[in-house]
Amino acid sequence: MNAPDNHAPTPADGVIDWLTNGTRDERFIDDIFAQMCIRLQQAGIPVKRATLHVLINHPQWLGARMMWSDGMREAEIALVDYEVRERPEYIGSAAHEIHDGATELRERLEQDPSLGRKHALYDEMRAKGLTDYVAWPLYHTLGKRHIVTFATDRPGGFDDAHIAGLKKLLPVLALVSEIRIKNRLARTLLETYVGSHAGELILAGATRRGTGTTVRAAIMICDLRDFTKISDNWPRDDVIDLLNDYFDAMSEPIARHGGEILKFIGDGLLAIFPLSAPDACANLLHAVAEARQAMVALNERNSGTGRAPLNYGIGVHVGDVMYGNIGSTSRLDFTVIGPAVNMASRLEALTKTIGKKVLLSRAFAELVEKQFALEHVGQHAVRGFNEPIDLFAYPE
Repeated sequence: MNAPDNHAPTPADGVIDWLTNGTRDERFIDDIFAQMCIRLQQAGIPVKRATLHVLINHPQWLGARMMWSDGMREAEIALVDYEVRERPEYIGSAAHEIHDGATELRERLEQDPSLGRKHALYDEMRAKGLTDYVAWPLYHTLGKRHIVTFATDRPGGFDDAHIAGLKKLLPVLALVSEIRIKNRLARTLLETYVGSHAGELILAGATRRGTGTTVRAAIMICDLRDFTKISDNWPRDDVIDLLNDYFDAMSEPIARHGGEILKFIGDGLLAIFPLSAPDACANLLHAVAEARQAMVALNERNSGTGRAPLNYGIGVHVGDVMYGNIGSTSRLDFTVIGPAVNMASRLEALTKTIGKKVLLSRAFAELVEKQFALEHVGQHAVRGFNEPIDLFAYPE
């Protein structure tokens, strides 16, 4: 890409000034991108369609595409999965060429299609009356490269002044977009590793050791049975796949019903359903019911490959927990602690000896017994507690 003369005036200068000084209070890059395209039109650069493609650090998605076209007030966002690079929509596309190292791509759509690049995207743009298409890498720090594209329906395509203005825009757009993308990245990584609620608290400044709040919540602890035997005898990759499938079966219903998984502990998980939600306890049992169905389906799939069925135990209690930062001076864990958590853990362990997959404390059962058919399984000694505890099972 030929570097533009940054001192020569271009039609985009007012938009560049707005990007530099007028977007400080804008949080989302898709909103900035749509407004930028509208302002480019108003400045005389005949943008009809534009896209911004960004790579994101997300466990499910490789990236996101923001698309704006004439008449839109907001950009459309589409998430892109990791397998996209094996599909025809990517192979031979502008994104493919840019990611392979191209510093500029321009396709004159008015010329004979047989003389141009071959890809469905160019045919679609010709069918919509677009005449010119240009794509550039958008350089972020430490070698990160994203992509921005512009297209027009102006007869003859973009002229030299239009291209000069768009090129002059790129470094400022790169800076503005990097700030927003990294803000989103920080949020995504926190949501991925500590959960959405804890992530919000950390971003809001809850990073000091010992800080926290008391939360009344239903606590759920789940553990996979015979995992040591499985991990000792199965190939490593099979063990990882099994754990991921098991956690999917358990975790997705928890998230759907308003629970928050605070941590995965080997083959176990700790989740809470804060009682600030009126139906938190019922939602926990709905999540357990769906997780059971998912585990049945998983075991049916595994049986086709000769794998033994997976078994699990779940302990559930309700009470006050301390929710906050615990750890060393330089390494913290945002989690919950307290007697209520210990009780849920003990109940999960008792599922092995009592022979029930889901055990509930009386304190929890009293909050849902009018909505669910529960089985009273008597009083049982619980390690660490002086008196036997009245327990209930959630029948299958």
